[in-house]
Amino acid sequence: MADAGAVHEDEAFDEDVIIVGSGFGGSVAALRLAEKGYGVRIYEAGRRFEDDDFAKTSWDVRRYLWAPAIGCYGIQRIHRLPHVVILAGAGVGGGSLNYANTLYQPGAAFFADRQWQSIADWQTELAPHYETAKRMLGVVDRYPHTGPVERIMKGAADDLGVGDSFRHAPVGVFFGRPGERTPDPFFAGEGPERTGCTLCGNCMVGCRVGAKNTLMKNYLALAEGRGVIIEPLRTVTAVRALPHGGFSVTTERSGAWVRRGRRTVHARQVVLAAGTWGTQQLLHRMKHEGALPGVSDAIGMLTRTNSEALDGAVAVAVPASLDLAKGVAITTSFHVDERTHVENVRYGPGSNLMGALASAVVPGDRTLARRLTSLASQIIRAPLRQLRLGSLRRWSERGIIALVMQTVDNSLTLSLRRRLGRLVMTSAQGHGVPNPSYLLQAHRAAVAIAARVQSEGGVAAEARGSWPEVFGIPLTAHFLGGAVISESAETGVVDRYHRVWGHPGLHVVDGAAVPANPGVNPSLTITALAERALSYWPRAGETDSRPSQ
Repeated sequence: MADAGAVHEDEAFDEDVIIVGSGFGGSVAALRLAEKGYGVRIYEAGRRFEDDDFAKTSWDVRRYLWAPAIGCYGIQRIHRLPHVVILAGAGVGGGSLNYANTLYQPGAAFFADRQWQSIADWQTELAPHYETAKRMLGVVDRYPHTGPVERIMKGAADDLGVGDSFRHAPVGVFFGRPGERTPDPFFAGEGPERTGCTLCGNCMVGCRVGAKNTLMKNYLALAEGRGVIIEPLRTVTAVRALPHGGFSVTTERSGAWVRRGRRTVHARQVVLAAGTWGTQQLLHRMKHEGALPGVSDAIGMLTRTNSEALDGAVAVAVPASLDLAKGVAITTSFHVDERTHVENVRYGPGSNLMGALASAVVPGDRTLARRLTSLASQIIRAPLRQLRLGSLRRWSERGIIALVMQTVDNSLTLSLRRRLGRLVMTSAQGHGVPNPSYLLQAHRAAVAIAARVQSEGGVAAEARGSWPEVFGIPLTAHFLGGAVISESAETGVVDRYHRVWGHPGLHVVDGAAVPANPGVNPSLTITALAERALSYWPRAGETDSRPSQ
């Protein structure tokens, strides 16, 4: 059959393939397409970072937070929907710049989800691509150090009766000799030089050491070596289907109020990999405007939050011997039950800004009025204690964040609504049980961790929740779905090859295509799915063996 991106012979194209976004999906696409002979250009809304460009601590908000309209060009995005607050990445390398280096493979329940289980034997088919992803991302199967946090997590798991589920996390970090520079240890010298991890704890603020295996250290570095062009600080504002095939892609300077530098180029094919938020936003708007009329009406359905909660434990003060901030961002995990996975999370010394999201724990299964009453009563009973627990001073050194994820089949449905004259995304409860605003399992884990902090350090410690949860809105760092793999356009947005139904030259190769809650950090799965999708592309100029839609 003809190439899915084939066009009228008179149509002029600037690129073979344009990729929107440079995260896990976009980076895989860039390297594999360059290897197959395609001309590739990446548009990335965020800026490009060298190791020394990252913020030293999270208080350097201009280099840590992403809010370009007010001059903040950092790596941490925060989005808000009625049912969830979303933490995401920004910059060349996408979420790899601020994720926690944590690369788990999900269990059998993920692959057997009813949304896609009949399409393929996903666990078997993805197995070799997981292995490729692990090799490319430099996965160390078990975090190699044990300190106070790791002992606390093991003790908490034992106290909950699930000690046999405890393990050290698989992480994408070059440990080497701490602080020592070395030639590329992963790709026979083709990649950049690396520096051994110093266990500074600031993985999620941006690794200034050069030890974190971000996409700039592997896929993107190798892709640029093969001619891929990356344009940072260019936000894609429109993708339009052309009459005779192919697409026009319009970009503007990120965050510009005036002199936006709008440009439009034409490409034979387009890969959307702007993260779940960015990809969904583009597809929703382009469908609404008639620029991509074939996009399925299922857009926005089965949007997932990984059924997630961020709780934790904080002490008023800790002795120097209890070094909670030393290590990489996530080092261990255990399962509270068969559906609920708990990981410890840390920031390094000085990176205390995200502590502003923490609050006292309130009963999340009650009305807002009763949650606020519970919060007020805790403050009234012990105002000084709550003030000291809520202080941001040395917050990262006084506590452990508990990241809790589930494989439960719940979802949101995203759509557009007009607000103040602009179209914005909104959310509603979707398929499955309601998306949780409070996880009892997360609270149980936080209480157990707090008890172990207290016994390990000989200090008073307390379980903590988050301010968004007080108002019934959970936090997630793993926003997924909404343009999911499906058997038909009636049940999803892309086919088994990640081609958009109705626009087969348009592809979704990021978290938006993930159809179910993996219950673990999804980066490895997004990478493996992208590897699989790109393995089916023909070499440039060759016949496409994939069946027509």
